Amino acid sequence: MSSPTPPTVAAPPYDDAEKGTLDAQVVKPAHVALPLQESMDEKKGDITVTTAVVPVIKKEGPAAAPAKKPAKKPISKWILFQLWYNTYRKLFTICFGLNMIAFGCTISGYWPYAQRYTGAMIVGNLQMTCLMRNELFGRTLYLFVNTLFAKWAPLWWRLGCTSVLQHLGGIHSGCGIAGFFWLVYRTVMVFKDHAVMHNSILAFGVITSSIILLACVSAFPIVRNTHHNVFERHHRYSGWAGLFSTWIFVILGDLWNTDTQTWNLSGVHIVRQQDFWYVVLMSTFIAIPWICTRKVEVEIELPSPKVAVLRFKRGMQQGLLARISRSATLEYHAFGIISEGTHAKYHYLICGVQGDFTKSLVNNPPRTIWTRELKFAGVSNTSALYRRGIRVCTGTGLGAALSTCLQSPYWYLIWIGSDQEKTFGPTISGLIHRHLGPERYCLWDSKQRGGRPDVMKLVKEAYATWQAEVIFITSNWQGNQEIMAGCKEAGIPAFGTLWDFSGRYKIGSR
Repeated sequence: MSSPTPPTVAAPPYDDAEKGTLDAQVVKPAHVALPLQESMDEKKGDITVTTAVVPVIKKEGPAAAPAKKPAKKPISKWILFQLWYNTYRKLFTICFGLNMIAFGCTISGYWPYAQRYTGAMIVGNLQMTCLMRNELFGRTLYLFVNTLFAKWAPLWWRLGCTSVLQHLGGIHSGCGIAGFFWLVYRTVMVFKDHAVMHNSILAFGVITSSIILLACVSAFPIVRNTHHNVFERHHRYSGWAGLFSTWIFVILGDLWNTDTQTWNLSGVHIVRQQDFWYVVLMSTFIAIPWICTRKVEVEIELPSPKVAVLRFKRGMQQGLLARISRSATLEYHAFGIISEGTHAKYHYLICGVQGDFTKSLVNNPPRTIWTRELKFAGVSNTSALYRRGIRVCTGTGLGAALSTCLQSPYWYLIWIGSDQEKTFGPTISGLIHRHLGPERYCLWDSKQRGGRPDVMKLVKEAYATWQAEVIFITSNWQGNQEIMAGCKEAGIPAFGTLWDFSGRYKIGSR
């Protein structure tokens, strides 16, 4: 629930499934030939796509010999600042800043409303914190934006919508920390008036503040990214405990009459309080995703020791992510969903074998797994806003990228990986070759070609030839750093994976 800050321990720059994409070699990039025009015939229901393909004569040759690594062009400080101060931090600044202005006016006596209804200020902020992480709210917001502004709105507006939707976490963090400040203020005021306050109110003021502080601290990037399981458990369980203690703190405060120093047990009095209804809404936002949690059947394909491909029943729309776990309440992990569409029989997840959870999928494959049936939307879900776009991914990042290209003929795929066919298996390769013509993808196998390509050259050529409006990137941290900085420098609108750990700045937004 915090604005990301660099941790003391850097995250690994790539996973096993992506090795080869970061080799320090310079090779001649593959020629990308794309059609300048396409003719589309679309009908609701079944979609028939006729593509005018420009024939390309591929010249295969031996991989270029490794050359000396050229000196990297330094990135300007202005570009670094723009990437660091992204929409996440802007939204955090707005939410936290406005709260602090209101907080200053309150403690100085210029805003009597907040002095009288401090509970509403606390729970109102915590409610917004929960709302920003609610899958149903997120899906509704994405649907609203995609329905209203697809294709016709000015490009700057559509890019802005994508950026805000991708960085709703800034509101989550800003309101969460602001809510903690209001809670501390309320607790201080309770102790200031301890002579007329009941001891239980004093006690739960301290308990609730301590629990919310733990939830905030556990969400700091230095904790979340270096001790992810610690973050998962403490943030989730302290959140639930905080909800429970907030209920008690709010009800006790509303029932206690400081004038008569007696309890007002009238139910009518309670339902007339603002903070009561804020807590009701907050509880609803937290409960909805868990109501949709189910144990479902899963089939696991192990094409290589580096990757597990999970297959689930029913198709999905593009741009969604799934949370899965071996436990109903512990350690949910998010993966991009691959599906041919809502009409499909199955959808798939690509899991790179890295941590304990993904290793257990290989060593002890389950037949059932816990998941939230209500999937949450990722940045790719806004691909419907754009006329044409490019999806760049490396390694297992294909999991979050492929559905967009499978379900829309207006999106071009650039996938960079090592020994792709062998590593990811026939299921994933079959989806690509069955649904994407050779004019709609560039598959760079770094093992066969002797190293990584000049990624920015591929991106720039594809962006110009495909006449794209935007680029979405799903890559390891280092890949995001390079491509996002290159696109920003070239003036190409791009959105990348959100990474909280970074040596210098956070990547992941335009």
